[in-house]
Amino acid sequence: MDLGIRGKRALVTAASKGLGRGCAMALAEAGVDLVLNARGAEALDATAAAIRAAHGVQVTTVAGDITSEAGRAAVLAHGPFDILVTNAGGPPPGMWHDWSRDDFIKAIDANMLTPVALMQGCLPAMIKRGWGRVVNITSQSVKSPIPQLGLSNAARAGLTGFVAGTARQVAPHGVTINNLLPGIHDTDRATALDGGVVKARGLTMEEARAERMATIPARRYGTSEEFGATCAFLCSQQAGFIVGQNILLDGGAVNLTL
Repeated sequence: MDLGIRGKRALVTAASKGLGRGCAMALAEAGVDLVLNARGAEALDATAAAIRAAHGVQVTTVAGDITSEAGRAAVLAHGPFDILVTNAGGPPPGMWHDWSRDDFIKAIDANMLTPVALMQGCLPAMIKRGWGRVVNITSQSVKSPIPQLGLSNAARAGLTGFVAGTARQVAPHGVTINNLLPGIHDTDRATALDGGVVKARGLTMEEARAERMATIPARRYGTSEEFGATCAFLCSQQAGFIVGQNILLDGGAVNLTL
């Protein structure tokens, strides 16, 4: 399918690895030029080189901390953008009594206020041009909270509430905002979470992964490639009637009727 976005320009954050890289790859395959951000310059440059070699699109890299004001200013200086994909690493797991106010502020800054600031930076130009796509990578936890990920549950739920209203405000201008809610995908984040189970329960990594896979109806972890393909479709011309939605990519792990 031709997604109809060849020649558009996208900003993808946390794009050097995992789900962000999957989204960047899929957009590049559709002919989208990219501005990519991540903290680590070496991994970011390697991803950019791989995308250029595979798809021949223009790729600009901006290494830096997207959760900082300076980091956001650095990437937004390369705008305007037709497409925005927001992504940031999740906060650490723990128990409700482990977290201080500073822990919550850090999580909210990274997983709520940073995407909000990026949308505020990109939406005016999209509205002026009468076309735009925003996809926020959040988590299945906004529909089914994960007990040990309370910081993530709280911050991402706040972002979801912001998007719910904002998406309806910008839709009349040809701009859509939607959220992708990943379950467990085969990324560094999954490895870190499984590593925590290994440490806490004395399992091998293979045992921890097998145990988690058994809770997923698809009986496997997701891939960054299939996640990226869904992101690219939400950014397509054909997805213009999808507004303010929270789309699960979790292999059926969240057990919901609606």
